[in-house]
Amino acid sequence: MKQAWPHSTFLGRLRSSTLEELMGLGTPMVYPAHRKLLQQGDESRHVLLLTRGVAKVVASSESGYEMLLAIRVAGDLVGEMAAFEDQPRSGTVIACSEMTARIIQVNALESFLGRHPDAMRAMLAMLCARLRWANRRRIDFRAYDSLTRLARVVAELSQAYGHQGPDDSVSRQILDVTLNQAELASLAGLALPTTEKALASLSKLGLVERSYRKITVCDVPKLLVFAKVFGENPY
Repeated sequence: MKQAWPHSTFLGRLRSSTLEELMGLGTPMVYPAHRKLLQQGDESRHVLLLTRGVAKVVASSESGYEMLLAIRVAGDLVGEMAAFEDQPRSGTVIACSEMTARIIQVNALESFLGRHPDAMRAMLAMLCARLRWANRRRIDFRAYDSLTRLARVVAELSQAYGHQGPDDSVSRQILDVTLNQAELASLAGLALPTTEKALASLSKLGLVERSYRKITVCDVPKLLVFAKVFGENPY
């Protein structure tokens, strides 16, 4: 059962026996595409364990500016910050496709983590990976030009959420999430016109191919070198 979950996700980090018990917690739910699963500012205290589909985490400022913060897939846990901090939710989670999830109340999750030290370690590893990703984006903003910053985001997304195309080429990856250019701009911390020019440049270099709301990485090893991405992707 564990093999069904990406290693980078919360479920992918659990032992089989721990995973089996966790999957029995909470209430299963089905959400249609584009449904808001969690709402920024809400004071609810449950978490969602995603079991199928892809979701986006967005946040809005007081001025109305909306930014894409992260992508979450089946196996991920969302809503844990508000649950553990006892604070209003800092972002909105939106289903990109039809999704299934389990609604787990925070007291049930805390009890589960207390019984399973490996789950507590998995939780800490998940939170550290997300913090590391956020720190990388802050460093990228000062350390790299716009083209390299976008290349780094695309490279790391392909590592985490890419899959092989019909030609079964290991070096060629199709991003398994649907992103528009404004959302890519948010992840890279770039203006939309800058992102459009950077994507065109990556395409001319033969590193990516673009179609409607879909990106294919033509050569993952070359993109990783170009983007200066080395070592394990923490995302």
